[in-house]
Amino acid sequence: MVNMDKEKRQQKLLSLIRAKPVSTQGELASHLERAGFAATQSSISRDLEELGVVKRRGRYSVARATDGAAARGLVSLDVAGDALVVARCEPGLASAVAVEIDGASIKEIVGTIAGEDTIFVAVGERKAQRAVIKKIWELFG
Repeated sequence: MVNMDKEKRQQKLLSLIRAKPVSTQGELASHLERAGFAATQSSISRDLEELGVVKRRGRYSVARATDGAAARGLVSLDVAGDALVVARCEPGLASAVAVEIDGASIKEIVGTIAGEDTIFVAVGERKAQRAVIKKIWELFG
């Protein structure tokens, strides 16, 4: 049950960050508390790290593609469930991005399935998701 609570808290964190400008972990803690989630500063800090949230211009934001990655087709990476990473791509470029990901032979990746603008990246276990996201960004950085 703890993992479900953590997952729900992390989803709420992401929606808060996407919905309004937030510049401190204290603000995030207040927003979470008002939404019914108890969270310490250290758990918020871990959540932000796990979610790949970065601080830009003094505000938290969800990490997105750099110009180089976007130019090569990769737009965003997000976790889904326990064993997937979802890669959003420019229309028509998902296949090319998947071929590049497959070619990198990232050991935590079991396989990829590409559509028109989305790739499902299967990983061996939940704790490998963040490492895979980091390695894919490095590949496209």
